[in-house]
Amino acid sequence: MADEAFSIDKRPLRDLLQQVETGKIQLPEFQRGWVWPWPNIAALLASISLSYPVGTVMLLKAGGDVRFKYRPIEGAEPPGEPEPESLVLDGQQRLTSLFQALKLRRPVVTQDLRKHRVSGWFYADMRKALDENGDRDEAIRFLPESRRVLNFRGEVMEDYSTRELEYEGHLFPLHAVFDRGDWGYGFIDHWGRNKEKYELWRDFDDAFVRPFDRYHVPVIELGQGTPRQAVCQVFEKVNTGGVTLTVFELLTATYAADEFDLRRHWERECRAAWRAPEYRILREVSNTDFLQAVTLLATAGRRRAEQERGTEEERLPRIGCKRKDMLALSLEDYRRLAPSVIAGFKKAAKFLHQQYLFDTKFLPYGTQLIPLAAILALAGDTAQSAGAQEKLARWYWCGVFGELYGGSTETRFSQDLPDVVDWIRGAAAEPRTVTAAQFSPGRLLTLRTRNSAAYKGIYALLLKAGAVDWRTGEKAEVTGYFDESIDIHHIFPKTWCEKAGLEPTVFNSIVNKTPLTARTNRIIGGAAPSDYLERLTRSAETAREGVAGHIRTHLAEPELMAADDFEGFFSARRAALLGRISAAMGKAVPDDEADADGPGPSFDAADDTDDL
Repeated sequence: MADEAFSIDKRPLRDLLQQVETGKIQLPEFQRGWVWPWPNIAALLASISLSYPVGTVMLLKAGGDVRFKYRPIEGAEPPGEPEPESLVLDGQQRLTSLFQALKLRRPVVTQDLRKHRVSGWFYADMRKALDENGDRDEAIRFLPESRRVLNFRGEVMEDYSTRELEYEGHLFPLHAVFDRGDWGYGFIDHWGRNKEKYELWRDFDDAFVRPFDRYHVPVIELGQGTPRQAVCQVFEKVNTGGVTLTVFELLTATYAADEFDLRRHWERECRAAWRAPEYRILREVSNTDFLQAVTLLATAGRRRAEQERGTEEERLPRIGCKRKDMLALSLEDYRRLAPSVIAGFKKAAKFLHQQYLFDTKFLPYGTQLIPLAAILALAGDTAQSAGAQEKLARWYWCGVFGELYGGSTETRFSQDLPDVVDWIRGAAAEPRTVTAAQFSPGRLLTLRTRNSAAYKGIYALLLKAGAVDWRTGEKAEVTGYFDESIDIHHIFPKTWCEKAGLEPTVFNSIVNKTPLTARTNRIIGGAAPSDYLERLTRSAETAREGVAGHIRTHLAEPELMAADDFEGFFSARRAALLGRISAAMGKAVPDDEADADGPGPSFDAADDTDDL
């Protein structure tokens, strides 16, 4: 932000509300709607009547390079659709509440504390306002739109529906606070210029009404040169509602200034492109995820253009998709690149299906979809060859089993895009994600719940190995597609393991778990494998070898299970799983049961299955 980035002064409340009325002060489109209930408004009015501070208003001077679509403050109807001089960043609720209560001259449509819609008028009880022992909040009343107070039988208990009835009830309408003379003269005339009533009005005017006219509001105004990133950060830091402003919302307001509806485009062009069942793996892709992928392509394009111009390496713009990068995404770049990113996400879904990932429930990293879509968008047809798909799969599984996409991932995204695309196009150097990925054999013992990406990755590898249901022989992905009751269950049941005195850290690990249908799991129950295998064979109505063959598709040895040999079974399956992980990553994973590092700590819960 440049010098003289903001100014600080105090402005009369009367003038601020007049600017709201004429449209000189408006809201940027990213501001939420007005939501204050009437008791909050009453408390605000009471505070101003006592000349108490009610906080600072923060404005952004309009007309700079960063343009936002704007709208009038709720209730204001400025003539001629004027362009604003300032936009409200903080203080919207207070300005809107004060404008509607003091300037609107029609019922205020708000809500009660239970968030029920109500409509009415704000009044001040003159006598209560002057009571030195009273609470000023209690002097502020909110009357129904009819200005009549009814009891539960619908009978009128109080009526202030005419100016004369207001005088009789000593209730001052707050919409007259800046034009009090007419009401005050009428009050005095109504009472026949009675001295007592004249003094009542004079004291009330001095103690309650004049403070509104004299009230000044502290105002901080950011200059026209304030960058978009700073506007976003300032809004989040100072917004009294604690509202987080997303990049998507800020860009929506920015693009709207050029008559482009980003939200509509996201809903009708982007999300709509993958609503078909075959794209359900994409159902949790957010608008921010999409913007990150577009930003990766935009920044990669700028870097490539500078390289072609001969710019020195250290001066090249970086590839990135952090908040600052996304906020710098131009509408031109968005419109140009969004179609290829939409196609990239659809290709990503197809790729993940080939890796036997069908549903978000078992998607290892949702974040890895972002660079995957960007890579497929940038690589285009080059990424569709068999060799390119093998490289892409290696990169993907190295990310999963190296567990490299947890936490802050934007830096890895910016490395992945050029690394993987260049590799696919024939570069000899492996991507940094591939070279950095390591999987320790001891990690298998700490994978106990689907909280971890590697746990979900092993589930996918089992499907890829051809895992079928033990009872029906149906492929697990087919069963899972049509019957969502498929889940991961113990092979040696938990109850049996506990009776055998086995360690929970061992029998609850992924080595002793596999995807099974709920019905198959009920047949297994808590019995020893030697017992439930007989029941499975009878239920499957097939030969024992048929069921054994089904079990082998899960990388498990039925002979060891039939002998209730947990140690032998566990050792053999552990080796088989490590072999599959090694093949997926394209690098050796040492099968050393006496792993020097040991199993290590686990942040997973003890178990995530509901079987016996």
